[in-house]
Amino acid sequence: MPIHKSAKKRIRQDKVKNMRNKIIKKKVKTLSKKIINSEQSEQEEKKEILNKAYSAIDKAAKKNIFHKNKAARLKSKLARNKQTISSK
Repeated sequence: MPIHKSAKKRIRQDKVKNMRNKIIKKKVKTLSKKIINSEQSEQEEKKEILNKAYSAIDKAAKKNIFHKNKAARLKSKLARNKQTISSK
């Protein structure tokens, strides 16, 4: 247990940040799964979901939730998956 007032405050702040980060990570995962599992959906719908996923990943990288290289890797993975789906 923390003794100092500042340490107690840091724990409270960390809880809030942790919850925010989890929400953003979950959003990115959900959008990624939608793209990966959307084989039969229309092309316009895929583009829309892909744009939302890119936006969410970029925002997470900007807020330092994801490292910039991880963000680039995730976006690349989604783009590759979209290409394989559209070529089928």
